[in-house]
Amino acid sequence: MEDQWLKWAKRLQAIASTGLYFSKDDFDRERYREVATIAQSMLGSLGNIPIQRIEGLLSDFAKGYATPKVDVRGAIIEDEKVLLVREKSDGLWTLPGGFADVGLSATENVIKEIREEAGIRASVTGLYAVRHKAKQVYEPDIRDFYKMFFLCRRVDAEPTKPSSEIIDAAFFARHGLPQLSKGRVIESDIEAAFVFHENPERTVAVD
Repeated sequence: MEDQWLKWAKRLQAIASTGLYFSKDDFDRERYREVATIAQSMLGSLGNIPIQRIEGLLSDFAKGYATPKVDVRGAIIEDEKVLLVREKSDGLWTLPGGFADVGLSATENVIKEIREEAGIRASVTGLYAVRHKAKQVYEPDIRDFYKMFFLCRRVDAEPTKPSSEIIDAAFFARHGLPQLSKGRVIESDIEAAFVFHENPERTVAVD
């Protein structure tokens, strides 16, 4: 669960972003810019991040109605083991996935991510969880996310082939997971994949 001050700062940032996009009054726009500056300062202070870095992460600021980003992740389970990829950025492991690209459906996005990161052609068999990142124990983030988790299956016997952004791709036992990249995935996400794999009729977990 994210810090309450981080939650408030992100909400102020979203209000300022939406206000600047829709407002035509110069005085209102000046006020929204001030709110944005305060919110960015709060975010920078809470995360010990330079303001310039905050602005770079908020690339869609004042470009429309502020909404959460969407992150998609795919779990392939074979022989009681789950496929994980090791990120080059932090050297830690996660379910393959990432930001959803515009123009593709959620399932098309996760299939693309698995192919790009692990070199595996996959298909989606079901959605097993939709998480609000801020309400779980992921590492804090100044951006707001909905995380969609899909159970997938490999469609051929092609071996894993990590991409340039991935150090390695391998299958791990349920109780033998490596160190996870907890900004991307946490243990309960993987456990939920195994539970759903064992009982496909189980209700999808939604925050």
